[in-house]
Amino acid sequence: MPKTINLAVLISGGGSTLQNLIDKIRSDSLHAHIKIVISSSAKAYGLKRAKQNSIPISLIEFADYKNTEEFSNTIVKEIEKHPIDLIILAGFLHLFKIPDKYIGKVMNIHPGLIPSFCGKGYYGNRVHRTVIESGVKVSGCTVHFVDNEYDRGPIIIQRTVPVLYDDTPDTLSERVFKEECIAYPDAIRLFAEGRLEIVGRRVRIVKPEETKQWIKQKDSNR
Repeated sequence: MPKTINLAVLISGGGSTLQNLIDKIRSDSLHAHIKIVISSSAKAYGLKRAKQNSIPISLIEFADYKNTEEFSNTIVKEIEKHPIDLIILAGFLHLFKIPDKYIGKVMNIHPGLIPSFCGKGYYGNRVHRTVIESGVKVSGCTVHFVDNEYDRGPIIIQRTVPVLYDDTPDTLSERVFKEECIAYPDAIRLFAEGRLEIVGRRVRIVKPEETKQWIKQKDSNR
């Protein structure tokens, strides 16, 4: 039986990524519990999605804090009220500065192929519009571990889609989101299975047959 892990999900808007995780958990294709949903906006529709699924919510609005550090520390304090294995950023629009003990335990998904079309201000259809205007022929999504800069942490999974000549930001967004719905649960499963090893700026996905030996070796090196 696959290990079930506990998630904290951070949102700022509609919560479509949150809903995807809820659906995957409900269909038993993702073995996880969402222990808390934290929103940076009282207007986020994702809060309603959480309530509809009996998931505890917390509102921590960025505007209520003097700086990113205070905002991030408040989020961490809320998360630590729950037994959380992995923190998931799901359309979270603010920089989340994490303590060292959470390195390798926070993930984000970006609707583009990092390191292109990413960074502060690049989110939602802004990414897709810039992709189309640039003339590139391929886009996609990136799941990565979070560090303390926008869209810079080690990459776990990338999935690609073609950029069509008659694409609009909405049509490209729809195509990319289908891949996001696959990539994020896959990354969470790999984390739960203990198969993600961060080596510098790279992530090694450990083969299933190597996992037990690798975990044993990692524990002996602590």
